[in-house]
Amino acid sequence: MNYIFTLKYQLADPESDVDALIERLGEAGCDDALVGIGLPGRLALEFTREAESAEAAVRSALMDVKRAIPSATLIEAAPDFVGLSDVAELVGVSRQNIRKLMLAHPDTFPAPVHEGSTWIWHLADVLLWLEATVGYALDQASIATARATLEVNLAKEASRLPAKSARELKQWVA
Repeated sequence: MNYIFTLKYQLADPESDVDALIERLGEAGCDDALVGIGLPGRLALEFTREAESAEAAVRSALMDVKRAIPSATLIEAAPDFVGLSDVAELVGVSRQNIRKLMLAHPDTFPAPVHEGSTWIWHLADVLLWLEATVGYALDQASIATARATLEVNLAKEASRLPAKSARELKQWVA
């Protein structure tokens, strides 16, 4: 099955030769990715990767990029962080429809990762909720991909903590 996801990186050398980077990525197995260079020192790779599972697809892409550009630092795996408009577009309904569901089910709608002028959720949490609670028929590959990218982003952030702090905090945040 094909899984579509994006890996965003910070390059150690913002002046890197883009053509050389693309060549190295292709040689390392990233020939199934569209390469985007936006801001200096940033690289986005949109993969359409065939694998047995979304997790295998994302992990193999991470390994391939690491092999090609060992000094690159992962910023984010997507799709993961989303607003209501993103969810609505993916599901094929209006933003107002998703907002009504959120307001109608305050006890069960997934908690946002961030509240403020913009609210942000983990896509996997919202998709699983829509499927289980509202009965939306959703693409299982999209749910699996969102779950795999969520795990990557959580692992990336958790790796920033010293092991002792992670153990101590786990009891208070769960």
